[in-house]
Amino acid sequence: MNYKFATKAIHAGQEADPTTGAVMTPIYQTSTYQQKAPGDHKGYEYSRGTNPTRKALEDCLAALENAQYGLAFSSGMAATDCVLRLLKPGDEVVTGDDLYGGSYRIFTKVYEPLGIVFKFVNTSDLEAVRSAISEKTKLIWIETPTNPTLKIGDIEGIGKIAKEHNIRYAVDNTFASPYLQNPMDLGADIVMHSVTKYLGGHSDVVMGALVMNDEELYKQLWFYYNACGGTPGPQDAFLVLRGIKTLHLRMRAHCENGRQVAEYLKSHPKVEKIYWPGFTDHPGHELAKKQMKDFGGMVSIVVKGADLKETFRIASNFKVFTLAESLGGVESLINHPATMTHGSIPKEIREKVGVVDNLLRLSVGVEDAEDLITDLEQALAY
Repeated sequence: MNYKFATKAIHAGQEADPTTGAVMTPIYQTSTYQQKAPGDHKGYEYSRGTNPTRKALEDCLAALENAQYGLAFSSGMAATDCVLRLLKPGDEVVTGDDLYGGSYRIFTKVYEPLGIVFKFVNTSDLEAVRSAISEKTKLIWIETPTNPTLKIGDIEGIGKIAKEHNIRYAVDNTFASPYLQNPMDLGADIVMHSVTKYLGGHSDVVMGALVMNDEELYKQLWFYYNACGGTPGPQDAFLVLRGIKTLHLRMRAHCENGRQVAEYLKSHPKVEKIYWPGFTDHPGHELAKKQMKDFGGMVSIVVKGADLKETFRIASNFKVFTLAESLGGVESLINHPATMTHGSIPKEIREKVGVVDNLLRLSVGVEDAEDLITDLEQALAY
């Protein structure tokens, strides 16, 4: 049956435990499984490769993205690394110039030395993507919205370009979550999530995921997943399954609070620039309206006239927002990308795309919006 999102979030991949009738998927805290004879088992041999709790989560994640197959990893970077293992020396990747710092780091510090070539372009510009493609291009990797300046890439448009050139196409859907956007429906071959963020939603798990429809691609990725061992434990899988059950409710609250916070900050005298795709003057607003259900809970601002010291002082003065890495939890976070999440990107490169020293990234949580705005007011007045 073709269930809607909330029903899938609560039920997909999960059945009552056949032994006890337990409604919640049990935590199968085991490393190995009994076999009647060598190779005669019930589908599980060793928990690095397969685990019933993790399998329930993977099936749920796939369902949420309208995909056939899911793989859960010990982190978003482990998931990213698994995709990059499909490449060979000399292969080229077209990717975004506004990119999570961890992705930039693994691209340039781990895989470039192995002979993989990365071309960093403005992925909100279809012609820039098209122009970067050569006969050696084997992968297009985009984020949308991007981290942290919230550029919007045309998922369907880039998908058509990828298909024209027979190039594999991966979309990092972390900022939107499957509730707001489903890249598989728009032409992506692989969707990646840092499950740590909105999918887990409670800042208590580090995990990543890949979903896909192609069976052969799934088998290739599963080989690396199992062989290289970047798989999560059953306790974390259980916590994410629990978190996903409220994803639709949380995302509605994130979006509503994000809207109120963004509208407050847009006219604030200390805000020089604001990034949020819900504003009609955002360059990607119409595209975001088309491919997203709402505009999300991520907002970035440039503090007017602030040097690094002043920016640090403001970032350290919040009472409700917590100064911390990460995003997507129920609690609101404030982040200084230049020295935190994007610290691995050289200053001259990050500043070209707007990641300046006085930029702050807000992950707007689900607290009372009035309290968040009061907190912003007192922190910016400091």
